[in-house]
Amino acid sequence: MSSAYANQLKPFTSDGCSAFPDGTFEQNTLWLNCCVAHDLAYWQGGTYQQRKDADNELKACVAGVGEKQIASLMLAGVRVGGSPFFPTTFRWGYGWPYPKLYGQLTSEEFKQVNAQLEQLKRKRPNLAALKKSI
Repeated sequence: MSSAYANQLKPFTSDGCSAFPDGTFEQNTLWLNCCVAHDLAYWQGGTYQQRKDADNELKACVAGVGEKQIASLMLAGVRVGGSPFFPTTFRWGYGWPYPKLYGQLTSEEFKQVNAQLEQLKRKRPNLAALKKSI
């Protein structure tokens, strides 16, 4: 099997806020966009610091819609459950074959991410506003 095939980035998918609600009972998608932006970062993967930054951006986004306590709870959840060491569908770097641990993306991986982000911008323009490329 070639290295390029083994490191093929899967198309972006999002399950919203994973096992967490996407919003409140009254506003059931209140922080959903925050989670989708967070998923874009997790799908790409990268360094440990990039993961911390993505998690903190999630917290700030959820706090920004008026839910500071929920934001702190979500931060705790993603810090525990989003590790690249778990073979889950919502782990850090889930767009890549498991295991994809912490580390700078190679130039080839970066090209794949950017190519898919460009496709996403055309297919789903609302995603372009959520997260810029790494």
